[in-house]
Amino acid sequence: MSERPAGRESECGPSGPAEGQEREATSRAEAGTIVIVGGGGSPSGGGAQELAALGAGAAAVIAADSGLEPALKLGLDVTAVVGDMDSVDPGVLAAATEAGIPIERHPEAKDATDLALALDAALARHPQRVVVVTGAGDRLDHTLSLAQLLASPRTAGVEVEAWIGNAHLVVVRDATVLRGAPGDLVSLVPLNGPALGVVTDGLLYPLHDEDLPVGSTRGVSNELAAPEASVRLRSGVLVAVQPGLAGTHWRRRVAGPS
Repeated sequence: MSERPAGRESECGPSGPAEGQEREATSRAEAGTIVIVGGGGSPSGGGAQELAALGAGAAAVIAADSGLEPALKLGLDVTAVVGDMDSVDPGVLAAATEAGIPIERHPEAKDATDLALALDAALARHPQRVVVVTGAGDRLDHTLSLAQLLASPRTAGVEVEAWIGNAHLVVVRDATVLRGAPGDLVSLVPLNGPALGVVTDGLLYPLHDEDLPVGSTRGVSNELAAPEASVRLRSGVLVAVQPGLAGTHWRRRVAGPS
């Protein structure tokens, strides 16, 4: 296994007040929403709509390897391309290089996925929010590892969400608001340990200060009962998943007895 490069120390020794102020100003300037476009095919449904809505408002757009192609097709101003470049079209990559887009190339034999490396590049820019958009793809292993990655301690203090095809994932560490049509499916999945003191409002099956241990399916296949639903917890990490599908329970309740 290869080792990660050690952090480089300043050649001028410990940073003084002026350097610290400059770094803080840089962090503030770079803060905002950073978009990461992954592979797995072109974004569709809600993911494509999210990219269109963000548009030029994103502080940066980072393409993870073959994510460069859909990013350019959607007319996004790509800030950097990150990965081992084993799946991006060579012609598209060459054109990006010629256009002056920075390429952060990693060896194929590496200890992290291209998306993980792109996330590291995004977090180095001190964002307030990170939005990952990928196609649905056919790699369950990548989907599972992406959910774990986004909910890992490295993203603490950053708003994190992802669109995988038409499915929407939001990492919840304290509270969030979910939006959609009444009847839309919502699942709350604990990661990295139990989610404690979960309280919801606006879901068909509410949770009232309940604990969700790892491996629990208690929060799976709930439904929105209103256009907005709030989710909060006392401690732990939840991934709120909206798969982009409608359930049947809310509709039957509204319809009443047949």
